[in-house]
Amino acid sequence: MRLILVTPAKPGSKAGNRATAERWKTLLANAGHSVRVVTEYDGEPCDALIALHAWRSAGAIRRFRETWPEKPLIVALTGTDIYHHQHEYPEQTLYSMNVADALIGLHGLVADDIPAGLAEKLVTLYQSAEGPESFPEPEMDSKSNRFGVCVIGHLRHEKDSLRAAYAARLLPGYSRIEVVCAGKAHNDEWQRKAEREMAENPRFRWLGELDQADTRQLMVNSQVMVISSIMEGGANVVSEACRAGLPVLASDIPGNVGLLGPDYGGYFPVGNEEALAELLNRAETDPGFLATLAQQVGKLAERFLPEKEQASLEQALQLAMQRCSERC
Repeated sequence: MRLILVTPAKPGSKAGNRATAERWKTLLANAGHSVRVVTEYDGEPCDALIALHAWRSAGAIRRFRETWPEKPLIVALTGTDIYHHQHEYPEQTLYSMNVADALIGLHGLVADDIPAGLAEKLVTLYQSAEGPESFPEPEMDSKSNRFGVCVIGHLRHEKDSLRAAYAARLLPGYSRIEVVCAGKAHNDEWQRKAEREMAENPRFRWLGELDQADTRQLMVNSQVMVISSIMEGGANVVSEACRAGLPVLASDIPGNVGLLGPDYGGYFPVGNEEALAELLNRAETDPGFLATLAQQVGKLAERFLPEKEQASLEQALQLAMQRCSERC
């Protein structure tokens, strides 16, 4: 099929939407499709359109549906679509969701948080990541006695990006924990926050935005990853941690529980640095707890294989074609 994939993230961006679009392009090409990734859609013909982000891509979705009403349309839902935009901007977001022939959700609990009538056209897709063989060896440095905690993702409100740093302030004096944050600041305010925290908190370092190789090096140099988001559509960094065997401490939001499962042992209440500090202290001081988390993420690793993500994309295409055929 000749496919057009719309993402709001421009070429060269390290935003999650761009990384997802490029990965899907590769997976769909591996399945024999021809895929073009665009940030703007002007009505050009294709066999089907896949749009990342119901709200941000609403203009492209409307243009495609009005120009090609008889062709399949797939909309992938982000965390902000599900947990913010469908309530804040219902007209555009729900339009995109309603006119889609198939929806893609990136974690297993998405059906609970979208209108009930849309669940029948929802395909759950777990974003994939490369396996341990693609990760470098841990670096040996002068801080070999440190207990590394990584936080990976752009610094912004939805990610609650400094929660681990705040938790680190509450740790006992003997703790060896160092929180290292990698990600671009969303705006000047977040940059000032990160710089101030680094100046005031000796347990915190902010590295700014890293490339893929340096991000993977940070992960293998860490003993634990924290994902403290207040909303997530299904963060790919969780997939990467599971494939790398890196234990995760996660806020107990649907986007994390929908990836790690309800029985995962590393959750803390969203926004609660006291509870996160307790988990961090336990991870550092209780080898059995850390080993249990490592075992749990190891068992989840197969959920995030590239071939499974490719199969889910094919499932979404088939569902969209079937529903389009019935509709037309």
